[in-house]
Amino acid sequence: MRYGWTTGACATAATTAAYTALLTGEFPDPVEVELPRGRRPAFALATERLGDGSATAGVIKDAGDDPDVTHGALILSTVRRGPAGSGVTFRAGPGVGTVTLPGLPLAVGEPAINPVPRRLMTEALRRVADAYGGAGDAVDAVDAVDAIVEISVPEGAELARQTWNPRLGIVGGLSILGTTGVVVPYSCSAWIDSIRRGVDVARALGHEHVAGATGSTSERVVAQRYGLPGTALLDMGDFAGAVLKYLKRHPVPRLTIAGGFAKVSKLAAGHLDLHSKRSQVDLALLAEQAPPELAGRIRGANTALHALQLSQAAGFPIGDLVARRAREFAASVLAPAPVEVDVLVVDRAGTVVGVSGA
Repeated sequence: MRYGWTTGACATAATTAAYTALLTGEFPDPVEVELPRGRRPAFALATERLGDGSATAGVIKDAGDDPDVTHGALILSTVRRGPAGSGVTFRAGPGVGTVTLPGLPLAVGEPAINPVPRRLMTEALRRVADAYGGAGDAVDAVDAVDAIVEISVPEGAELARQTWNPRLGIVGGLSILGTTGVVVPYSCSAWIDSIRRGVDVARALGHEHVAGATGSTSERVVAQRYGLPGTALLDMGDFAGAVLKYLKRHPVPRLTIAGGFAKVSKLAAGHLDLHSKRSQVDLALLAEQAPPELAGRIRGANTALHALQLSQAAGFPIGDLVARRAREFAASVLAPAPVEVDVLVVDRAGTVVGVSGA
């Protein structure tokens, strides 16, 4: 199936083109960007507009073969020079949401432009400034970009109604997302088949310890923690059930499950499919073992991340409790196969915030 590009990758391309035009008077088309993992895709521009003190470029999002609600959406970036010393400032234009509730990786009041897309756009601005003198006579031109970046999605407010944004307190439109810049087509059968083949390869190579991770950050953490080779890593994603059921029939001595707090919380609640369309975090379950004064706040949390933050602030080890409960459920699915299982809970920054023990 054909891969696509995230809204964050499209916004980075549009921002690169707009800032280049602001400095040079010409839009690069197509515009090449640098994404994580060494990818350097080129994007065609759908919109070019050079104004008095600003430049706007637009890219049509191509989600590949993934059924993404933002497929075909126009992602616009308008770039202006910022006050000297202000750095890079992000603003939400029409169709991009604003954060109104805690529990997200952005502060309340911030545009819903996630941390990785912000970093990608900031790095792109610095490369353009370095190439075309955008930082003027600054001693360290690469680190002296002062720019205001406004991201817009003309149909974003309507599209956002088909997402979880309203429920999460993101109002006014979509979120600009993406950690790798790439949209992987969501084919359940293909993904599950790849998990099974991964187990087969690990067994054939004699690995006695494999790990199933929900994403790239947790995979990196578990690989480093246990020194696991790539052939022992299973790209589990949301398919915890596929990993557990196949290992039950084709066991290896040890399995580590690693994932974010929300995903592992779903496993702890007895869900085998961790996708947001098919399972939700049970905040009441998370609150069950918390002290009374904290339990009410967890039940009223905006997101799982918010519940984790509240617990950490109170010194309550909710990550460990979730990891242990997830381990118990995973072990029940694996039984009676001779597979020892443990669980790691990892936050967005790659810090382990919960362990189940062996």
